[in-house]
Amino acid sequence: MNESPRIRILDPRLANQIAAGEVVERPASVVKEIVENAIDAGSQRIEVDLEAGGSRLIRVRDDGVGIGAGDLPLALSRHATSKIASLDDLEDVSSLGFRGEALASISSVSRLELISNAAEDPSAGWRVVAEGRQMEPRVTPAPHPRGTSVLVRDLFFNTPARRKFLRTEKTEFGHVEEAFRRLALSRFDIAWLLRHNQKAVHQLPAVASDQAGRERRISAMLGKRFLNEALHLDLEVTGLRLWGWVGQPTYSRAQADQQYFFVNGRIVRDRLVAHAIRQAYRDVMFHGRHPVFVLYLELDPRVVDVNVHPTKHEVRFRDGRLVHDFLFSSLHRALASVKPNDAAAAEERGNGPADESANGEAEMSSQRRPDGETDTAAAYAPPDWQQQRMPLAGQHSSGTGQQGQNRPAAQRIREFMAGYHALHPEHESTLLTPRDGNAGAPGGEAAGTALQERPVQTVTTLPANDDTQAPPLGYAVAQLHGVYILAQTERGMVIVDMHAAHERIVYERMKQQIHAGALDAQPLLVPVSMAVSAGEAEVAEHEREAFARLGVVLDAAGPETLLIRQVPALLADADIEPLIRDMLGDLERFGRSDRLETRINELLSTMACHGSVRANRLLTLPEMNALLRDMERTERSGQCNHGRPTWTEMSMPQLDKLFLRGQ
Repeated sequence: MNESPRIRILDPRLANQIAAGEVVERPASVVKEIVENAIDAGSQRIEVDLEAGGSRLIRVRDDGVGIGAGDLPLALSRHATSKIASLDDLEDVSSLGFRGEALASISSVSRLELISNAAEDPSAGWRVVAEGRQMEPRVTPAPHPRGTSVLVRDLFFNTPARRKFLRTEKTEFGHVEEAFRRLALSRFDIAWLLRHNQKAVHQLPAVASDQAGRERRISAMLGKRFLNEALHLDLEVTGLRLWGWVGQPTYSRAQADQQYFFVNGRIVRDRLVAHAIRQAYRDVMFHGRHPVFVLYLELDPRVVDVNVHPTKHEVRFRDGRLVHDFLFSSLHRALASVKPNDAAAAEERGNGPADESANGEAEMSSQRRPDGETDTAAAYAPPDWQQQRMPLAGQHSSGTGQQGQNRPAAQRIREFMAGYHALHPEHESTLLTPRDGNAGAPGGEAAGTALQERPVQTVTTLPANDDTQAPPLGYAVAQLHGVYILAQTERGMVIVDMHAAHERIVYERMKQQIHAGALDAQPLLVPVSMAVSAGEAEVAEHEREAFARLGVVLDAAGPETLLIRQVPALLADADIEPLIRDMLGDLERFGRSDRLETRINELLSTMACHGSVRANRLLTLPEMNALLRDMERTERSGQCNHGRPTWTEMSMPQLDKLFLRGQ
């Protein structure tokens, strides 16, 4: 009979190497851990130097408070930290690091050297290295300015199995650059420098903590086009603050590579957050595309647990439902508030044309500055000369000068408005109004009421009948191939996909009518019995009223059995049991479910698609202008029900550039 293996204590190096398997995946992981320590040290400038993508050398230097000579031997020990001292500190963590494992783990799989100085005298610095199987620290004097430098050489030199999983130098540097980008976006008040093979890649000065300063940093990291296509938001309710930038639905990506979400300054990838954002874009994002965003959530550290993942990428919220509903409601309202004249407003602010392409990836050609860097804004800067504009009305207005030529005559605007009201005499009374994004959705009441304190205007009003303002989408001048409407605006021209635009208008009206009152429900002659878990049965009982608002009646027939007695009339012929089961799963996992509403909206979308104007249908000019005015009134009119863009605009500088005018 074989004896069972004896239990033994692992030697420190092997224990640290095991811990490194959780924390140190590749050079980017090392950079993240060391830079987070530098941020916690109160640094104002952080420099990162790499060689061979970080596999040969990683050097991180900061100007923080430094580490005293007496603490240096403990700096490379496991579970040694200056950031927490008790359970109360752990429940109120405000620093990025707190476990005290990173440096010990990194030193066990590399040749690590730490030099630090906590005094102003540069000669007062000290160096510490850990050697041997017992990882005994050795401290020697080393001149160094105030702050800390960490050098990591030959990563995974003593663990060949780990080293062979490293990719090419270019790939590893790409991961490091992405980690650097996340860190630089987390702190705008810190100056950053990234060098690779002794060549500066990113050099970012510290910026002011205002919107303009932050946008300069975002532009440097993600490009000017991101800002041109993004919406800025800043909402604060019930102890939660969400601010940042979200991309418009027409600016999307084939992969989720421009999604940055920070919780109290910490980058996270959380399923609850991802679910809330995905829901907000549900009605406007094209299938297979991914939104772009840089968002910052600020809340009391005591209501969020950051100690749930070795790399601290995931967090757990004490009230996940409140956070989920707050995120969804804020983004849902922001996206619904996008109006056709937002593009003009963006250009007036100096950001350039907002809609360069619909797919979010094709880039317009841009000019090059003498230093070799791309200057997208310069590419769209109007020439020194100015082409004379043709008045929208086909005749000059009564005004004089350039201002009079830029606007249609007052009488012409009144004629268009009169024609619009003649086609839609009752339209003012049936104007679409924004619906609370949480109404009727189980679990959606938590943040919805609070958000009503700061409503977002989501409906545009018609311009006044005078000669001071033309509608954002201008006036129709022609119909192309029975598919597109060509309209002239003050800025240039707009092309509208008339079927896609009308589809969105009809869809939003149908949703408004359906959700204005209680949904029509149909009792089942024979209730459907479904087996559930005890947890799902408890959720069904707790959310009984929310289900009822959606036309669903669930009764408990036992500890693990539910009876479906009533369903929405629109879904009477659908297989309702899998839908209810998915809803219960969402409620148990996220505290909210929109599956029933999604299924109803899918039916409404199909009905709207079939009920909209079809291609090759000839429209009169008044009908085309009426469609444009409806688009200006309707939420999310920039995308059809399937996420495709409904209109695009080309400004006069863009048109002039196509024809090389003034060059």
